[in-house]
Amino acid sequence: MELLVANALDGLLVTSLANVRYLTGFSGSNALCFVSAREIILITDFRYQTQATEEAGTLASVRIEQSSLWTGLWAVLPTSGVDAIGFESAHLLHRDFQRLLEQSDRWRWRPTTDLVEGLRAQKDAGEVEHIRAAGRVAMEALQRTLDEVRPGMTELAVCGVLERALRQAGSEAHPFPPIIASGPRSALPHARASERTIAPGDFLLLDFGATSGGYCSDVTRTVVVGQADERQREVHAAVREANAAARAGIRAGMRGQEGDALARGVLEGRGLGEAFGHGLGHGIGLQVHEAPRLSRLAEEVLPVGSVVTIEPGVYVPEWGGVRIEDDVHLSAAGPELLTDFTRELLELA
Repeated sequence: MELLVANALDGLLVTSLANVRYLTGFSGSNALCFVSAREIILITDFRYQTQATEEAGTLASVRIEQSSLWTGLWAVLPTSGVDAIGFESAHLLHRDFQRLLEQSDRWRWRPTTDLVEGLRAQKDAGEVEHIRAAGRVAMEALQRTLDEVRPGMTELAVCGVLERALRQAGSEAHPFPPIIASGPRSALPHARASERTIAPGDFLLLDFGATSGGYCSDVTRTVVVGQADERQREVHAAVREANAAARAGIRAGMRGQEGDALARGVLEGRGLGEAFGHGLGHGIGLQVHEAPRLSRLAEEVLPVGSVVTIEPGVYVPEWGGVRIEDDVHLSAAGPELLTDFTRELLELA
């Protein structure tokens, strides 16, 4: 375990369920994982006895606890031969941190940040294929949904159609509540679907994802319900150009801020830079938001093998907004698009 040695640790206590799944394959909702140079131990409860054994396979030793998972941890640590143990400071509840303090005379506890997340940023071929599959599911669901959208529907009704279509297309779960926003509400980057009725000529923004093998996709398209006007066409074309520039130019080895600048420069050139208020994108995998980041402030290098979103947007209060988002694999050979659905401005009858 080179990561432990590099951080002067004998072991690592993993409490983030996404990190537990990455290390062991276990997808249940209650677990602790202890990692040392000698072994990986997965501790869960009776509900997951069969599932944990099947999913972890040979990756980890499974311990089933009838009461508290922490009882299991205190039982295995004395025989593990460790002294300095890291814990995930971003994921540990205060009440559980108190448990560590109570055991501070037996082990030295050291806070860590993003150790497993750093590993997760680089996807192997199997992980990329899961994200690609989740992208295919999302594209199929999007087409089914757009086929049903009509003026007079509410945002909530469209959301219901989309969620049903995602399940019908094979999504294991909704990685986040879909963002469905119409008319002026499309200027809200993270709008919740509402009871607003969609009128002819409205923008309709759909931001959603699918899940396959535990891995997420994250996609956004913006359409017009009815006939678009000239301003809608111009703003949509600018965002589409920014998306294309970033998809074509993004490379592993760039800093996140350099990737962001690919799209931001296009929008600034169109006089729309101030209306693009968030970063270009983020990593995606077992969670819909993970490392690396693409933003004006992101100095971290984009690693080979990462999968990132490319999602430039323009948001004008009281008028509306446009976002076009795709998932891109940063392979050693260059960017590989994992979500392929038209980026032209669709006008729905």
